[in-house]
Amino acid sequence: MEQKDFYTILGVDKDVSPKRIKEAYRKLALQYHPDRNADPSASVMMKDINEAYAVLSDQRKRKEYDLMREQFGGSAYGRFRQNYSDQDIFRGSDINQVFEEISRIFGFRSSDQVFQDFYGPGYRTYEFRRPGFSGRAFVYSGRRSGQPGRNPEFQLGGPFGRLLKHALRKQWGFEFPERGKDLKDTIAIPPDLAVTGGKIQYIFRPDSREFVVTVPRGIRDGQKIRLRSMGEQGKGGGQPGDLYITVRIRRPLKHTLREGLKNLVSTFRGKGSGR
Repeated sequence: MEQKDFYTILGVDKDVSPKRIKEAYRKLALQYHPDRNADPSASVMMKDINEAYAVLSDQRKRKEYDLMREQFGGSAYGRFRQNYSDQDIFRGSDINQVFEEISRIFGFRSSDQVFQDFYGPGYRTYEFRRPGFSGRAFVYSGRRSGQPGRNPEFQLGGPFGRLLKHALRKQWGFEFPERGKDLKDTIAIPPDLAVTGGKIQYIFRPDSREFVVTVPRGIRDGQKIRLRSMGEQGKGGGQPGDLYITVRIRRPLKHTLREGLKNLVSTFRGKGSGR
């Protein structure tokens, strides 16, 4: 995979502000827009610019990219793209709005037409209006990472997001991915395992699934162990939830009997003093 650097593509420094990132993108998008620049290499550069902006304008994606850049240097791009498809990169981005501004001012094709040329017919912008709410969202309704799929890659929160999702379900029959619920359970472990750490077999009683759980060294009573993606299955292609297991440390039988005897004696003494 060809290695790229998002900051170099936009011609900005690592500490650049979000405002400056948007300004740099506007300038380059105008320069390499396919309706203005017929050079075949311009389309390649335009795709790189779009990708760089979508990542660096998103706080979470930018933070993850910066971390990989520090750890892997020149191979950071390849590492980043192992976790992010085109759809993942553009999900939640305002790039369509920025691109649309340029199209209106200079009379270029719409962002939908250009992005469909670049990334396939699954990309489109949906506009939703309702009293008190209006807005546009970038929706991907095609295949993701080479796998068949019918769900739009869409992310928008708040009241508008809920209304827009409802409209998409009603009008287009889209089903949005929903993450599965987290599940909870308890596990009893012997005191020596709590001290040394190690593995223990565990059965999730509700559905009889068996796991081998790794217990961290020095774990305390009441702490939780997280089993990723072992919770309830997601809906519509959504990610599964997690399973959280609360640790209970079994006390030795002698200690338990001693504590029970103490409680019993205390109870009788309390009754005796109350006479």
